[in-house]
Amino acid sequence: MNPDIQKERQKATFEVEKLTHILDGGPEKTRRRREIESLVINDSDFKEEDPNFLSRSERYDQAVRKSAQMILKMREYGIADPEEIYCYKSIFRGNFHEAMGLHFVMFLPTLYGLCDPEQSRKWLPLAKSYQAIGTYAQTELGHGTHLRGLETTATFDPATQEFILNSPTVSSIKWWPGGLGKTSNYAIVLAQLYTQGNCHGLHAFIVPIRDMNTHQPLPGIVVGDIGPKFGFNEVDNGFLKLDHVRIPRDNMLMKYAKVDPDGTYVKPPSAKLTYGTMVFIRSMIVGESARAVAKSSTIAIRYSAVRHQSEIRPGEPEPQILEYQTQQYKLFPVLAMAYAFTFVGQYMSQTYHRITGDINQGDFSELPELHALSAGLKAFTTWAANSAIEVCRMSCGGHGYSRSSALPDIYVEFTPTCTYEGENTVMMLQTARYLMKSYRQARAGQLLHGIVSYLNEADHQRVQPQLVAARSTGIDISDLSGLVEVYKLRAAILVELAAKSIQKELQQRKSQEDAWNNSAIDLVRASDAHCHYVVVKLFTDKLGEIDDAPIRSVLSMLARLYALHGIMNNSGDFLLAGLLNGSQVLQISARIKELLSELRPNAVALVDAFNFHDRMLKSVLGRYDGNVYEHMFEWARRSPLNSTEVHESFEKYLKPLRSKL
Repeated sequence: MNPDIQKERQKATFEVEKLTHILDGGPEKTRRRREIESLVINDSDFKEEDPNFLSRSERYDQAVRKSAQMILKMREYGIADPEEIYCYKSIFRGNFHEAMGLHFVMFLPTLYGLCDPEQSRKWLPLAKSYQAIGTYAQTELGHGTHLRGLETTATFDPATQEFILNSPTVSSIKWWPGGLGKTSNYAIVLAQLYTQGNCHGLHAFIVPIRDMNTHQPLPGIVVGDIGPKFGFNEVDNGFLKLDHVRIPRDNMLMKYAKVDPDGTYVKPPSAKLTYGTMVFIRSMIVGESARAVAKSSTIAIRYSAVRHQSEIRPGEPEPQILEYQTQQYKLFPVLAMAYAFTFVGQYMSQTYHRITGDINQGDFSELPELHALSAGLKAFTTWAANSAIEVCRMSCGGHGYSRSSALPDIYVEFTPTCTYEGENTVMMLQTARYLMKSYRQARAGQLLHGIVSYLNEADHQRVQPQLVAARSTGIDISDLSGLVEVYKLRAAILVELAAKSIQKELQQRKSQEDAWNNSAIDLVRASDAHCHYVVVKLFTDKLGEIDDAPIRSVLSMLARLYALHGIMNNSGDFLLAGLLNGSQVLQISARIKELLSELRPNAVALVDAFNFHDRMLKSVLGRYDGNVYEHMFEWARRSPLNSTEVHESFEKYLKPLRSKL
């Protein structure tokens, strides 16, 4: 064990194991997670070549092999609970993605969510036995987040009781679905439904794309891999062109919307039910944001504890770079974000399952809020996490650029979340649409419930007394409830400003669409403020559930740092709204510096509580034992370029350059 990191752990003011239990959801869940981890880590079948030293084809081959082995192992061990499956998968894949990921996170959940009972009896056994390996084909070459613009058609032919799936244009070719290029033999295809001469919008269809025995593409199917990407080198993201492909009528997923044998269309109870899988994925992405930031902060903080650099005082030994206030200012807010997003991820998971249960009982009342919240938090957390990973990478200096650090891999594997399952700006505008509707309801006297209930006070006349109080007394920055309140007021004010911007545009005889577009910047700011308030509130609420005083104390510091750092980064909003004055900004800056110092003794312990095994981090810089340099040298020596002392290029190109004098 590196002595520096050993000393860091001795400074902790709380029991790391107890905090790990809180993050896992209880001691029993920690025990079971570690049990599952040991099944993967100690399994010789999961030994692999470092993907960074393999070609793309080799990486894909290794990923498929691992996915197949994982499935066999989970059968052998009887791992069937969805949470345990997710845990097992996250351990075995580490910082990379699995070849069959979309089969688990989109194909199967869509079948569970949208099959009627008869379809469930047919398709779920095929999918669960991997006879049908599937993906989810929604995005097209010409359209992604704008779902209404998708061009793929599904036209019902009552004479044959079939749907005819077709890609009418080049831009309608399905593009990007993971597992589509080479792995899947089925796809759930989102297409515009036409029946009896009318278009009824997007619906989901089960489309066979490869022969189940030979794996050859079926007639009318043109399918393949889209080529190298920024990351995701293990995944065969693919294209799919459909040339009048016929499928049986009952291949349309008909739990809610239906097409009768005569072509009559039966509407679903809610149009948003078709997008249930996307809501599920967006909710999961919030948790993935937390994981990515937790991994990155673990690597950067551990490395900062063992890396010595420069001098604070001339003539004294080089200090740990974690001693520098600037390094703390980079990393501790990221650490606070990791905890905040972890608790928000837990909330989103619980909320999704609760509301899904209500939907299954026929109660759709909370679906619009879940749709809006998952869209906004998906955008908010992924934007923030994407920046935070890069902060961690740069805080590791030159070594952070090496793939041995794992930080470049975490970044390139995570950054697509900002665009897949909904481009983030569009997601914020979807949330804004719900906020504007809620604002209008509140102004009309309707009492709102749920996370938007603060808009009951959105009328400026009702907010005004609170603003006057905030201006006269100032923010009590030692009081977390006071910080939650000012975030709430900021959100309410920005929602109101966005609504007034739209109203002003309409008064100038602009159309509703132009008014919306001309107010889009204000709308995105309002959604961002709403999501920021939600995160601060949920982090603070979580503290009330924690009985252990030392843990509650250190998490309270993190919650304050997260909230105050957010105020500093958005100080213009708070100043313009009259929630802050200049002297308070200086006061907050000073308090942040105090919090950095107060958190310093617990920094390593706080990342240890995430309890990432070295095999999961796959980072030389983030090793638990802190022995960075020896292992970095060992990693470099494994480079394929070092397989020979003299590379063949010397004889072919360099030697002939030599000229005789």
